[in-house]
Amino acid sequence: MSPPPRPGAHKVVVLALDGVYPFELGIPHRVLGSAGGRYQVLSASVDGQPVRTDADLTVVPGHGPEVLAEADTVVIPPYAVSPVPDPQALAALSRVRPGTRLVSICTGAFLLAVGGFLEGRRAATHWALTDFFQELFPRVELDAGVLFVDHGDVLTSAGAASGVDVCLHLVRQDHGSEVANEVARRCVVPPYRDGGQAQYIERPLPPASETGTGPTRDWALRRLEGPVSLDEMAAHAAMSTRTFARRFREETGLSPGRWLTQQRLRRARTLLESSDLPVERVAHEVGFATATSLRRHLAAEAGVSPSAYRRTFRAAPPASIPAPPPPPASASGATPGTSPSRSSRRMGA
Repeated sequence: MSPPPRPGAHKVVVLALDGVYPFELGIPHRVLGSAGGRYQVLSASVDGQPVRTDADLTVVPGHGPEVLAEADTVVIPPYAVSPVPDPQALAALSRVRPGTRLVSICTGAFLLAVGGFLEGRRAATHWALTDFFQELFPRVELDAGVLFVDHGDVLTSAGAASGVDVCLHLVRQDHGSEVANEVARRCVVPPYRDGGQAQYIERPLPPASETGTGPTRDWALRRLEGPVSLDEMAAHAAMSTRTFARRFREETGLSPGRWLTQQRLRRARTLLESSDLPVERVAHEVGFATATSLRRHLAAEAGVSPSAYRRTFRAAPPASIPAPPPPPASASGATPGTSPSRSSRRMGA
């Protein structure tokens, strides 16, 4: 169990909204509650009533919205968002004192945006919600490639486990790296994760059609291990270079060169996840001239090195179970329960 809060502990209130995700709801209690009593972590609902989660359970927060007025930090875990904001949630948020630190996990950023706390600022939320968020809040600069964004008074984080990252960051900011590292050890998580959520984003291939540049994209994908020039792609499509580049961008949203790089990185990720090939061989297999080129492009896209990416996504083989020791031999040299001749035959004598 977590130790009781120290006198004058920093008060954190976790606001559970309708459809809250249970895993993320518990992150502030688990992480901040492991900081040796430096935080008092409370939970609240918008009306003091039980809250339905997105799972088949209901939670009963210990407090109503009035406790928000006493908070030093308010955390908003993810919940089931809709284009129409919940007036009770906004009313609860209005109780927060000026200067209180606000933290969101995943879709919690939607409530902060509705409340006007992210206007003209960088923010983070789950990468899969980027388009929906930007459609609703065009004046917020959404960064889909990071685990969290810290403005000091307002912090927003990406999906699920990034709530652990941002809470560890709070401990690091408030009490230093030594305390944050100790909290990470207690929670059995890394104290700091390399890269951002860009390494977790799925980038499906645009569907290739039988017309336009689709057949040429298929042709290029079969030749990724070697150089593929724009002129060669245009010739395969029987178009001029200019027309091909324009049609390609219309169909994929990318230039041919950028598309090729993305497909090489996509294949490199697959090899890093599924094979033990050295990084140099992976680079060669996907068409990068050198391992340095692969490292540079992967770092630009995902924020991590090939080795770090492999450590994250490559499952370690199961540990081998040592064979049991052979049963002790009797004085005659035979295993108990067998005849000497049978024992000798088993041993190949």
